[in-house]
Order: sequence, then C-alpha cells, then structure tokens
Amino acid sequence: MSKVSIVVPVYYNAPSLHALAERLAALAEAHPEHEFEFVYVDDGSGDNSFAVLKEIAIADARVRVVKLARNFGSNVAILAGISHAIGDCVGFVAADLQDPPEAYHEMLKHWEAGSKIVFAVRADRVGDPWATRLFAGVFNWLFKTLVFPGFSPQGVGFFLVDRQVADLLLQCKEKNAHLIGLLFWLGYAYDVVEYERAQRDHGRSRWTLGKKFKYFIDAFVAFSYLPLRAASALGLLLAGLGGLYAIIVTAIRIFDQVPVPGWTALMVVVLLTSGTQLLILGVLGEYLWRNFDATRSRPLFVVDTILNVAGE
Repeated sequence: MSKVSIVVPVYYNAPSLHALAERLAALAEAHPEHEFEFVYVDDGSGDNSFAVLKEIAIADARVRVVKLARNFGSNVAILAGISHAIGDCVGFVAADLQDPPEAYHEMLKHWEAGSKIVFAVRADRVGDPWATRLFAGVFNWLFKTLVFPGFSPQGVGFFLVDRQVADLLLQCKEKNAHLIGLLFWLGYAYDVVEYERAQRDHGRSRWTLGKKFKYFIDAFVAFSYLPLRAASALGLLLAGLGGLYAIIVTAIRIFDQVPVPGWTALMVVVLLTSGTQLLILGVLGEYLWRNFDATRSRPLFVVDTILNVAGE
C-alpha cells in the first residue's frame, strides 16, 4: 500500500482548520488503496492556529504538526512539511479552503498512472479583485514568455509530486525558493488538473502586495538572467543616445547655434541617466543579495515543536 502525504502550510488559518481536516479525512476515506498522512506546518501564526492543530492531531493519528519558530514564508513552510513527510508522493494544499482538496482525486489518478508531477491549475480567475487579476496576469504571462514556455497563463495553485521529485526539491536547498519554478526547471513531464477556486469564507488573505512583489522578483532572479540583460541593453541604448546627443550639441556649439544654455535639457538628461543607474544598481543588488543569502549556512527554517502521528 502506497503512502500519500499532504502538506498544509498554516498562517493565521485557525477558523478554517477543522473544516479542512474533515475534507482531508473524506479524501483519505475515498482512497482506501492508499495510506494517508497530513503534515500541517504552522508558519509562525499569531492566532490560535497551533492550539487548533493540536486538537486535530490528537483526534487523528494520521496528522503530524510542525511548528516553525517564526514566519519563514509559504514556500519555506511547504519545504519544511515535505522534509517531514514520508509518503511515496507528496502534495500540498492551502489552509484557507479556497483551493479544493478534492482535486487530489484526479491528481492521484495521474500519479498512479506514472506521472511524477501533477499541477492543479485554476480554470479562471473570475471573482478575484481586478488588481489581483492584473498582477497575476502580468506575472504569469511574463513567466510563460520569458522563463518557462509551458507555464499556465492561469498560474499553478498547488501540486502533487512523486517521492523522487520531492527529494530533489529538498536537495536544492534554495533560499528565496520558487517551488513551482523549480518543478518546471527539473524538466520532468507533468500533467495538469483544472479546478474552480472557491471564495474565501474564513479570515482575510495574508498575501500582501509586498509578498507578491518579493515572489515576483524571486521567480525571475532564480531562473532568468533577463533582468541583467535588460539592464545592459538599457545602458547601451542610453549610452548610444547620449553619444549621439553629444555629437549634435557639439556641432551646434561649433556653428554658434546655441542661443541660451539648456538648463531644462541638462536636468532631463541628469535625471534620466541617474534614475536609470539607480534602477540598474537595484537589479544588480537583487542578484547580489540572493547570492549572499545563498552562501550563508543558515538553515532554511527553524522548527520549534513537532506533534507526531501519535498526537504527542
């Protein structure tokens, strides 16, 4: 009998945890051919999520709870859960119940048929705020066009991977990891399952604009040198324009066609070039910071408490 591990990153999700546990239990009951374990990772929640998880662990011997010392981010929390999962395949699902655990019915069929990676992709983004749809649309289009051609324009909600792939994810040990990008980078063939995302009924989203922006940068810095090439191209373009402008100004000056010193033009050039220089320095800084972060020997996450499958 094969074992299926489902990792659940938890961050201020106390109100939805009992309902999620019931749906995961129903998923396990529908697949008696598999043994299930559920690994909940409390990613430094400031509410009573851990207390609720302790109740769930006591009531269900299939549950393991990993409490991190602080908030490390959802990708790291998923990696922490994978590192404690022992299943023959490992998946994850968000704790807010917007992504349906029932999608694993079809995802497991693909894994049983031999697929090493199964992505769950949203059918559409109807119902999302326009700003969220805009950000997601731009990110997914850029990621598909510039990094991984097979990336879904709707993005990837969650996944199920074979044990072999899960171990490879852990071996990467990347800080600021973009897990979906890593799965594409591995190069395995994958299957796709579509699902309808539900409206949020519990709490509020902690997916802030700052976290979205970091996610955006992590994705491109980790898998593409395009920002560096774009910075180089921009610098080359401005250098060429500056040289041309210098030739024109010199020619005009030689023929005494400069009636008034060009203060406005000078300020435009100074502001444009200095802003571009700061932009390019920022791009370089993002790459340098991630290189520096990767060279340090700090662990990806710090575990505070573990409640094992016996509910200890």
